[in-house]
Amino acid sequence: MKYRKFGKLDWEVSALGFGAMRLPVINEDQAKIDDPEAIRMIRYAADNGVNYIDSAYMYHMGQSEVLVGRALKDGYREKMKVATKLPARMIEKAEDFDRILGEQLQRLDIDMIDFYLLHGLSKESWPTVRDFGVLKWAEEQMAKGRIGRLGFSFHDEYEVFKEIIDAYDNWVLAQVQYNYMDVNEQAGRRGVEYAAGKGLAVVVMEPLRGGKLSKNPPKPVAEVLAGAPRQLKAVEWAWRWIWDQPEISVALSGMSAMEQVVENVKIAGRTGAGNLSADEMKLYDKVREAYNSLSPVPCTNCRYCVPCPNNVEIPRIFQLYNDAVMYDDIRTGQFMYNGPFGFTPDQRADNCVECEECLEKCPQNIEIPDWLKKAHEALYQEMPPPPG
Repeated sequence: MKYRKFGKLDWEVSALGFGAMRLPVINEDQAKIDDPEAIRMIRYAADNGVNYIDSAYMYHMGQSEVLVGRALKDGYREKMKVATKLPARMIEKAEDFDRILGEQLQRLDIDMIDFYLLHGLSKESWPTVRDFGVLKWAEEQMAKGRIGRLGFSFHDEYEVFKEIIDAYDNWVLAQVQYNYMDVNEQAGRRGVEYAAGKGLAVVVMEPLRGGKLSKNPPKPVAEVLAGAPRQLKAVEWAWRWIWDQPEISVALSGMSAMEQVVENVKIAGRTGAGNLSADEMKLYDKVREAYNSLSPVPCTNCRYCVPCPNNVEIPRIFQLYNDAVMYDDIRTGQFMYNGPFGFTPDQRADNCVECEECLEKCPQNIEIPDWLKKAHEALYQEMPPPPG
């Protein structure tokens, strides 16, 4: 295992971190983790040098933290630093901070959480927790020894990311979505450089884009990779791009099978910063172009079409639909469209009334109402009613 500096701390983290969001489950029920197998996977990772594990209050319907706590028994707590997250979008009052942290410590069955993150900060959720006094509260918890260091995970635009970093001098880490397809999405490369320049550890989530970049690629992408200076599996190309960048402290993998753990550990042991040649770096540009050529909707996310008078989230829908087609992963697209963190009914594509206001604004001359119908047809699934 290779190790890297963790921001300004005097501690080195394994290049590979264990993300406890996609643990093996029974009968596709996310609340029913296959405990023996998940524990075996986590302990294998720890025995092979992985020293960072990441969970969250909501993962696996609250069961991820419980499983992590069980996996860290028998001496494994000493081998791994624990990160988990406060669900910023669920906070309704300041008293929620103490209640949730107390639940998490109990679930994990530990006295202190090494790295505590404000989860999924955005332009909407950040002012809410900030104004409830989350930073002062977190300082108090660090003084009490309930949490070690404070960080945040992020899903929004670069300007919001920069604002959050600049709002607090004692952030230790920033967790961002980052991979060779998302160089300019969300915080992006600019965010990675800014955070690292401020002395924060950069923790990468979705380095394989939810597993999409680890699958056998579609034909146009496979043809590009076939001309590479050396022949590697798609998953290793994705990892090498991440770990070639010295600004990255640790990249998380949400592994759901033992073979994934074994493979990722092996790759982590043979890669590092500066391992890619100039020709190989150019290869990623070609791969990116090949993937983007598969997008059915020629949307550039210029956002001239929004706000829609009927509140339809046009660019987000097109991005979700394009991703589902590009990566041959309709199932994930459906989850993101219909799931608990998806679109509200008025934001979905079927709320389009074909007023055609967007057609006048679109510089790409996209037939937006027609594509919205196709996207909704592909992505919409009737969700079961809540219990009770």
